[in-house]
Amino acid sequence: MSTKKVFSEFGVLRICAILLLLLMTLSACKNASEKSDKINIGFSQGLGNHPWRQSMNHSMAIQASLHSEVELSISKAEGSVKKQIQDIQKMIDSGVDIIIISPIEPNSLIPVVEKAFEKKIPVILVDRKINSSKYTTYIGADNVEIGKEAAKYILSDSKNLKKIIEIKGDDNSSPTVERSSGFGQTIKNNPDAELIKTFKGLPAEAFRKTLDSLRNQSLYVFTFNDELASQAWQIARNEGLENQIKFIGVDGLNTKDGGIQMVLDGKLNATLLYPTGGAEAIETAIKIYNGQTPLKRIKLSTTIIDRLNAEIMRNQFDKIIEQQGVIENQVNAVKKQTELYSSQKELFRWSVVLLILMFCLVAYSIYLIYAIKIKNKQLTLTNERITIQRNQIEMIADELKQSNEARVNFFTGLSHEFKTPITLIMSSLESLKDTFKSKGTKPSYEIELINKNSNRLLRLVDNLLDFRKIENKTFNLRVSKTNIYDFTYGIFRDFENEAKKRNIRFEIHSANKNQELYIDRNLMDKVYFNLLSNAFKFTPDNGKIEITILEKGNHVVIKFKDNGIGIPEKEIGSVFEAYFKGSNNRKNSSGIGLHLTRQFVELHLGKIEVSSFQGTEFVISLYKGNKHFNEDQMIKEPGVTDAETLAKDEVFTEIESEIFPSNPENQSERYSLLLVEDNSDLSFFLSNKLKSEFDVMVSDGTDAIDKALKEIPDIIICDVNLPDKNGFEICEILKNDLRTSHIPVILLTALDNKESYLQGLKSGVDLYLTKPFSYPILTQSLRALLYNREKLRYYYTNNIGRIVDSKSFGSIEQTFVNNLNQIIQTNIDNAEFSVENLADLLNISRIQLYRKIKAMFDVSVSDYISNIRLEQAKSMLQNPELTISEIAYKTGFSSPNYFSTVFKNKFGVSPNVFRKSAGNE
Repeated sequence: MSTKKVFSEFGVLRICAILLLLLMTLSACKNASEKSDKINIGFSQGLGNHPWRQSMNHSMAIQASLHSEVELSISKAEGSVKKQIQDIQKMIDSGVDIIIISPIEPNSLIPVVEKAFEKKIPVILVDRKINSSKYTTYIGADNVEIGKEAAKYILSDSKNLKKIIEIKGDDNSSPTVERSSGFGQTIKNNPDAELIKTFKGLPAEAFRKTLDSLRNQSLYVFTFNDELASQAWQIARNEGLENQIKFIGVDGLNTKDGGIQMVLDGKLNATLLYPTGGAEAIETAIKIYNGQTPLKRIKLSTTIIDRLNAEIMRNQFDKIIEQQGVIENQVNAVKKQTELYSSQKELFRWSVVLLILMFCLVAYSIYLIYAIKIKNKQLTLTNERITIQRNQIEMIADELKQSNEARVNFFTGLSHEFKTPITLIMSSLESLKDTFKSKGTKPSYEIELINKNSNRLLRLVDNLLDFRKIENKTFNLRVSKTNIYDFTYGIFRDFENEAKKRNIRFEIHSANKNQELYIDRNLMDKVYFNLLSNAFKFTPDNGKIEITILEKGNHVVIKFKDNGIGIPEKEIGSVFEAYFKGSNNRKNSSGIGLHLTRQFVELHLGKIEVSSFQGTEFVISLYKGNKHFNEDQMIKEPGVTDAETLAKDEVFTEIESEIFPSNPENQSERYSLLLVEDNSDLSFFLSNKLKSEFDVMVSDGTDAIDKALKEIPDIIICDVNLPDKNGFEICEILKNDLRTSHIPVILLTALDNKESYLQGLKSGVDLYLTKPFSYPILTQSLRALLYNREKLRYYYTNNIGRIVDSKSFGSIEQTFVNNLNQIIQTNIDNAEFSVENLADLLNISRIQLYRKIKAMFDVSVSDYISNIRLEQAKSMLQNPELTISEIAYKTGFSSPNYFSTVFKNKFGVSPNVFRKSAGNE
């Protein structure tokens, strides 16, 4: 059943496709065979629209039309050598069968002609030659012979002394050179002729002066071609000397202004027929294509045309032209018939194809009618299934919506619950601060830190609640008249302490400090806080943040400008979208702050824009007055505290010496610790707590690796979320660097999931502590890691001779120690072996080697080498066959006395006493 179905479905279409492809293939093959039978001939005509050149082109076209297998393409260079070279190159590239060339000049075309010749493309030169023998054949009259014939004609005119002027061509082509050569040879050898002047081209003024100087004398003028002869005759006529001069030209064209007509008109005494060779070139090309080898030179015959035979020649040429016209008409008629036949044949072929296709389509239509009935039944069943699935999807979507709503409501409710304990904490802090104030003392730094972070936590909870309200569109504006400068200055003061700590230039500017706006103070406070928090978060220490208040017509513009890291240009349009986080933002971020900021500004019917160039600038634009608010949105509130009053209040600043008094005891025995943390409060708190026990260095993460490599601390505490590289990356880099691989690393993070813990272990971290962490646990962890490192160091330094391959260190340290010991053992008998030699063999600097050995074994490099030598000597002393002197030299000591001194200092006895005690045992 299935086999029949498949056959019925695809059989008809497959048969149609096969028939169509077969017919198209046959058609293509036939066309290809027709094309392959063609002889492609390319002709490069060097010069322009000279009648003789046009005659050459015409005779080629006529001759080619007589052969249906010939396809002739003519390229005209119009006297440009560069274009003629390009035309010939195109012919080579297109793969023509034969190239015919009428060169402009004999040298420039040599490379391209030889290139064609070397590619086995036959090259036929017509009329002019080139200075190379790499061509197939040259077709043209013998120009030397033409010059001689012209001279003989002049000499035979009379027996008197003949004064002759020669006008050559104005180029260096072979016809110019050869005609002049043949003419000159004949005249020179005859005493009855005197060649008075030879012109290159026809300089009219010089020619006229020459005629004037020879006035009343019989002259003969031989010109390169009939065209020059005509021009020379015109000059002579203008001087009234045309009857005293006999002009002889070359070409003998049968045209209105051609040489034959000029002979009949009496302008020329004679012209020499110079055949174009166009027809001969086509015939020669066909013979070459058919395998015949032509002569290297095919000479065309010439004759002198004067008044005796000019009329006869013209009649003959007229008859030839008439016959050529008839032939052209017949050829064109044959072409039209051939094209008509081809089109009819093609039409018939496609008619057959269409008939077959129609038959196939009819058969396929019948099949489709049957197939559609079956498909309709299947579609009905499918629609029923889809309807059931759609209903199920809608039910699942409703359940998901309800579940999501319940989850959001839960977090919203939880956020509300957070507010109560936060309020109690903040109220208690206010009471404590009032107590300190009444006693005339400052609140402690810890109280200010708790107060600051309680406010931060409250703002985060408010953001979550505000986001929910924005989603539900349940916000109600409560706007009141507010002095915008005083309002801004109040928030400015909240960030002043942060600016001083980080040496950030924090400024506020306003031309009108009495400007009043109607704003919802609660919402606008959140707008300011979000924008300033971002500015401080992304502005480096020693940076600059500015708030500027301007009036622009009916608006007040508030600008927040910083010179921080900025926002990538392609992300500018996305900064106000919910949950957006910039690609260059490596800090913790919820992604809803700027989204809420825009919503709050738009609730005021204002707008907020952002730009980024050498920092970031947010611009808020708000309407003046209250006409854009409804009456139920406006309330009366007391004015905000003016800026002058706020400026008098003292800002709390942390002074390290007051908050955390230093402990100068045991400074020389303390461990060094690198703290990598980008949160300034936590960094300040931890560094000042730990400095009583450690020499603390601090990094915000941007220079953590550089500091670790430069200082080589004893232990590192590193946060995970950092602005540049995260803690995992920093740990992995340091653990894979020989200089720092031995340093214990503690990671601090808020990520307490299994994946983060595993990532920390993979990066080589020694201890993973999650926030919030206990400070006593942190300090005890530091002591434990350092104590274990000391135990390992002590064990290794006291057992150098007995430990060969210890797994106590990490893989990098173990490889380093193995290489170190192997190099020392290899050179143990070399008394000249130094610390510099060891560093060179390990491919590290002497300073790096010293720091590494000191950090791992708490000894200098030279002491480490000496210890290995002494352990080796100690072992060799148990062999009584070796003398103490031999042992001293074998272990690299310069003398036995020095060896004995060092050995006694290390083990408390001399080598001799040690050997005796070992023998007694």
